[in-house]
This record gives sequence, structure tokens and C-alpha cells, in this order.
Amino acid sequence: MRTALTVAIILCLISGCSTSGSGKTEFPPDKNPAETGRKVIDDLLSRPDFMMYNAGDVRAVHYAEACAGFGAARLAGFLGDKDRLRKITERYSRVLNENFENTANHVDVNVYGILPLELYRQNKDKKFLDQGLELADGQWKDPLSDGLTKQTRYWIDDIWMIASLQIQAYRVTGRMIYLDRAALETDTYIKKLQQPNGLFHHGEDAPFFWGRGNGWVAAGLAELLTELPEKNPHYQSIVAGYRKMMDALVLFQSQDGMWNQLIDNKDSFKETSSTAMFGYAMAVGSKKGILKGKQYQEAYLKAWEALTGYINSEGKINNVCIGTPKSNDVNFYLNRPTSEGDLHGQAPVLWFAYSLLAGY
Repeated sequence: MRTALTVAIILCLISGCSTSGSGKTEFPPDKNPAETGRKVIDDLLSRPDFMMYNAGDVRAVHYAEACAGFGAARLAGFLGDKDRLRKITERYSRVLNENFENTANHVDVNVYGILPLELYRQNKDKKFLDQGLELADGQWKDPLSDGLTKQTRYWIDDIWMIASLQIQAYRVTGRMIYLDRAALETDTYIKKLQQPNGLFHHGEDAPFFWGRGNGWVAAGLAELLTELPEKNPHYQSIVAGYRKMMDALVLFQSQDGMWNQLIDNKDSFKETSSTAMFGYAMAVGSKKGILKGKQYQEAYLKAWEALTGYINSEGKINNVCIGTPKSNDVNFYLNRPTSEGDLHGQAPVLWFAYSLLAGY
């Protein structure tokens, strides 16, 4: 059954009105994006240790931690919350001050650069600029003969992992080379992994529509399209792939606003990290005018309403699928454990909250 908030939103959309006199959606206190975001930031700041990535010769602060820190810094900056932004800056200054290792040899560790580059955007401390650009430029050291980064591996996660880093580098330098890299890589992945229904296989040998994997795609496409000029040779292909994906996601969204662990399998569990990522991607596209039609706004508002029901008073979200490598066995995805407070889920909640508040 739809709640009063959803019904009000739908009626408002149908009638063409806004949900407040200012044209902004009004949320009840327990679903307010600013307050929800502050709780999630405080949960991140309360963690004494970093989530770390250690897979043999690939070692660094974990990408989920980096994505959460990025979301926290961007949201705190937008809210003008100087105290929280100071605490976020202090937390991640430790990575430099204590010489945390980053092997800088894989998409999952290079993506850490999005965080210091966001901190630089907020406070103009050059140490963060240098840290982030080293990871962005290092990603294209000795590229492949076709111009792609040698970190290319054709896992759908990479559309976010690679593109977001290059986009952040563009945002702080204005150099088009970074957008050109992101666009080339993204277009190649679209052509390789997007299926006729608009969704993406986890990989070439993993023919399943895994929720969070598609979430990384959706968020990465939306992030890129906020900056990519239409004159870029890859723009039309990317925007077409993005719109095709968003149309598919609208069709697969559950009545309660959630998406499933396997997007096209209604018997798989409701999964929160993917729902947050899809909501974020639709909010960005709608506000940028890339997505035309009220169905997208209705979808992302339903998603936010549903998602906030999974967040506890401490700012921890549950029903987050744990880290998931590729598999050619459907049961691997269906039986994947979930956790509460996993940064894979905390991070996109912060992105989603930001997108609901920002005007783009």
C-alpha cells in the first residue's frame, strides 16, 4: 500500500504542481535528506578505523570508504556545515599524514582520488589536489593501444570507478583530457556490456543483472553527463545508453519503491545500495533535464521514501549486499549475505541525499 507521502507526490506530479511554494519537495522530518545525510555522515565519522582493501598486490583505503567520504564532503559542503566538513577533512588527512599505502594499480584503489579531489574543491588545500591528480593521471600511464586505461577489465563497476575519478580531475582543473578519457572508457563499456533491455551484465562472463553493479553504472553515467559537453564524440551514445537504462529501471522498480538484488528477479531480496544509486541517477538526470517525464521524478521520490525506512536512528542502512565478485551462477547472487552499515550502502545514501537537495 502506498503511504500518504507517495500519494501526495503522485497527485502533485499528475497535477503539474510543485510540492511546496518554493518548487522544492517537502519531506517529513524522518525523511528529510539534509537530516538523514547528517546522520549518515556522523556514522562515518564515528568509525575509528578505515575500511581497507587488501587483495594481494592491490592495497589501499577501500573504495567504499572513499565513496562514502566523497559523498560526505560534497553534502557537508553543500549544506555549509563547516564543523562536519572540518571533521571529514581531519579524518582523511590521516591517509596522507600516516602514509597509508595505495598501490595505484587497479580501478578499486585509484578511485580513492575522488575523495581528496572533493576535499580540494571544498577547502582548496593543495595537498589534496596533488593526491587526487596523481591517482587520476596514473590511471592513464601507459594506456592501451586503443586509448583505454590499462586498468580496463570490463566489470560494470568500472563505469563509476574510472569515470568518477576522471570527472573529478576535470572539475578541479578544467582540462578536457579528463572528460575525454571518461567518455571513451564509458562508451566502450556501454557497447560491451549493455543488453537489449537496457540493463548491464555484471561482466562478459557473468550474464546477470546484479543490482549494485548496475547501480555503479547508473551513477557513473549520471555523473559523467553532468559535465560532458554535447559536442564530445561519445556524448550521443552515452546519453542514449543512460536513457535506455533509466527506462528499464522504471519498469523494474517494485511498487514500494525498491529494486531487487537481481533487478529482473522479483523473488530476490530488496537491496538498498542499488536503490540509492538508481534514485541518485534519476534525480540527477531529471534535474539536469536529460530525463524528460514525470515518471522519473515519481520513481526517485518513491525510492527515497522507501529507502529511508531501512535507515536506523544511528544512520546505518540495512539490507546492503556485501562485496560481490562476478559469477556465472545465479544462486551466488540470490544467496549473497546482507549487512547493516556497510559503506557500500552508506555511500550512495549520501549521494542520493545530495541530489535531492542540489539544484544542478
